[in-house]
Amino acid sequence: MNQGRTVFAQLMDELPQYEFDRCVLRYAGNKHVRTLPTYEHFLVLAFAQLTYRESLRDIETCLQALGSKLYHSGIGQPTARSTLADANEKRDWRIFSDFAQVLIGQATQLYAEEPFGAELEQAAYALDSTTIDLCLSLFPWAKFRRRKAAIKLHTLLALRGNFPTVVILTAGKVHDVNILDQLTYEPGSFYIADRGYLDFARLYRLHLSGAFFVTRAKSNSRFRRRYSHPVDKTTGLRFDQTVVLSGFYSRQEYPEALRRIGFRDPQTGKSLVFLSNNFTEPALTIAQFYRCRWQVELFFKWIKPHLRIKVFYGTSENAVRIQVWVAISVYVLVAIVKKRRCLSASLYTILQILSLSLFEKMPILHVLS
Repeated sequence: MNQGRTVFAQLMDELPQYEFDRCVLRYAGNKHVRTLPTYEHFLVLAFAQLTYRESLRDIETCLQALGSKLYHSGIGQPTARSTLADANEKRDWRIFSDFAQVLIGQATQLYAEEPFGAELEQAAYALDSTTIDLCLSLFPWAKFRRRKAAIKLHTLLALRGNFPTVVILTAGKVHDVNILDQLTYEPGSFYIADRGYLDFARLYRLHLSGAFFVTRAKSNSRFRRRYSHPVDKTTGLRFDQTVVLSGFYSRQEYPEALRRIGFRDPQTGKSLVFLSNNFTEPALTIAQFYRCRWQVELFFKWIKPHLRIKVFYGTSENAVRIQVWVAISVYVLVAIVKKRRCLSASLYTILQILSLSLFEKMPILHVLS
């Protein structure tokens, strides 16, 4: 009989528990707690994420069924659903948010040299949001429209490794462009966003920070051309221009020159016009940057059905935030394990394997290989 540790325990060994304890102390997460310490709370929710549990009752039943395997996985005893519900309601969600940022920092270092589909030495990020629909009667704090509730998951995705570096959770009525005010920009890095983030005053602040942006122009944007540069039209490029804004207010918001690039996709025939403040990279590279933005769409398309952020274990804002941050932590942890163990399988494949073998007593590398 295999007397080794469970795959779940080996996976949780990759967590920097010292950093987690610091986050707990920062917000007094274990004050007056008798039955469910914060780290065990995290483990239970991570178990629910990895095994796709649908409700608190589902979590409770499965934990009871595992018996002695729980103790060898770091979970002291089966958690009652009422205990877990109280913890989700009362424990400070910032503990899990801060710890997720610690994991994101580790992943950023691991994937610093990872290629992402464009020839670029600097870091590159894609910015977008996804809306998660909720029931207004159960989630009144997340009012979106008159008879509808929703939350928005604003995500800044690192294109090297495809993991989130910034996640901001807001009510559904918050416009995407407001998130630009909450970001800290890295000088020399590229930020790629769609037309929903086209605000020249905010983009000028990004420009002054030393960072670069790539976005799409709106059809009603007004420009005055200064220069036209030659392009190879066989690559899909149509023009490469240096322009300035000609609208009265937009010129005051962004007084410097912009780069305007026209591109027709050879596969779909769709014509696109890009704006950027970078004048050194080739025009075709700028067009490839925007194509890489699709990675954040694929991230949302993947994370919504495969991590538990469509079905919530609580209805309060605190409970929803805890669940989202644990989901992000689990995703980033798997990305860290994939890089550290030099695994060739995709994150989707790894998570599917873990969901079936989480409490097997065998080496994790053997399972994931």
